[in-house]
Amino acid sequence: MNKVSVIGSGSWGTANAISLAGKGLDVKLWVRNKELLETINEKRENITYLPNILLPENIQASNDLEYCCKDSEIIVLGTPSHAVRETVQNISGYINKGQVIVSLAKGIENDSLCRMSQIIEEYLPHNPLAVLSGPNHAEEVARNIPTATVVSSKYKKIAEFIQDIFMTPRLRVYTNPDLVGIELGGALKNVIALGAGISDGLGFGDNTKAAIMTRGIVEIARLGVAMGARKNTFNGLAGAGDLIVTCTSMHSRNRRAGIAIGQGKTLDEVLSSTKMVVEGVKTTKSTYQLSKKTGIEMPITEEIFGVLFQGSEVKKSVINLMTRNKTHEMEDLPEIEAIDWKDAQ
Repeated sequence: MNKVSVIGSGSWGTANAISLAGKGLDVKLWVRNKELLETINEKRENITYLPNILLPENIQASNDLEYCCKDSEIIVLGTPSHAVRETVQNISGYINKGQVIVSLAKGIENDSLCRMSQIIEEYLPHNPLAVLSGPNHAEEVARNIPTATVVSSKYKKIAEFIQDIFMTPRLRVYTNPDLVGIELGGALKNVIALGAGISDGLGFGDNTKAAIMTRGIVEIARLGVAMGARKNTFNGLAGAGDLIVTCTSMHSRNRRAGIAIGQGKTLDEVLSSTKMVVEGVKTTKSTYQLSKKTGIEMPITEEIFGVLFQGSEVKKSVINLMTRNKTHEMEDLPEIEAIDWKDAQ
């Protein structure tokens, strides 16, 4: 196997193309924007989404979907989550049954509330599918900074195959059979990262961010388990790992967007100021809808939804969170009822 196609030339798609090309694989990179395509072919650099990093010569950029999908054993989908359905529809006529699909997108589709793998399987039901997720900033992966990630699939053989293809001396790949948990962890952490950014924008400190992150992972796991995920997955790379990096790094678009909102900018102002996709915005809406559909309590998500889409005042949302009904920290654990606390002497 020496041919891979990456569909989508955003920062994460491009970073994976660079990483795979570094292993000597021939990589086709689909670039939707013709102007960007010309720049990549002329300067060997994605100046819009991943500047100052040269693309290896064994990356061939093209805006011809059929050409990009042809003859590759692996098709890597690197488009934003809101574009996955359209992308898969567009490539479905060019995909052969034996090609393995790898999803990089982190999100939950608005309206349908589908995970990315569910959308892909709807159009490509006969293709093996894997999902890659974890604390992976494109800017660092592209520069060969040591990174760990996790791959999941319904089939062990496929997960291990993709593990071997993506593994490098600077990118360690783990496998995990919990496809639902891997996808939900990667998607929902963006919501909490918006909250962490808002906290920073308001001028709050490390204590506040630690509380948001810790209680945020509780919300993520609570919803995840209700949807069929394994709770321990949220302690791993696609859960706590991705949450930590997205809530603390200035590479994080979601954290940066949250900071701007905390400083008083509107959502429209924030989104119009960047060419990058802030995945957490659309995912907040989907997550809020899922919480109502499943009856799962997600107070942080609910307040962020209010700020983004209902005009809630940010500082009032903080008060709402801090003055909620008091509860036990381990409220979700069934053994709580069995705890035998002693009476005070």
